Amino acid sequence: HHIALTVSDADRSAEWYCSLLNMQVALKGDSEDVKFRVLAHPDSGWVLGVRQYPSHHADGFNEYRTGLDHFAFSVATRAELEQWQKELSSRGITFTPIAETPIGWVIVFRDPDNIQLEFWLPAA
Repeated sequence: HHIALTVSDADRSAEWYCSLLNMQVALKGDSEDVKFRVLAHPDSGWVLGVRQYPSHHADGFNEYRTGLDHFAFSVATRAELEQWQKELSSRGITFTPIAETPIGWVIVFRDPDNIQLEFWLPAA
């Protein structure tokens, strides 16, 4: 249904995810404790939240700490995976080229806070 990520700058992250994944800000809020942006994809209804906690130190993401390791977005075809590779390249986003694994194909990239993301095509 949704995922919520803690980020260092809610507006920057919301803009990045909206632009890359064709999402729209559906709800936002700002208080002393938290700035949040709820993003929704207009076709699928999939929801992504980004939350910034201004009173807490915003250190960078590290998948070696307990918590999130990475998040994968599923794609349906090899052509779609190849299109994402071209899109990431055109945006200047650093990524690994399509890599084959025993269970599918993957492109690994990172968001503005270094959170590891993937576009994933499962093996048939």
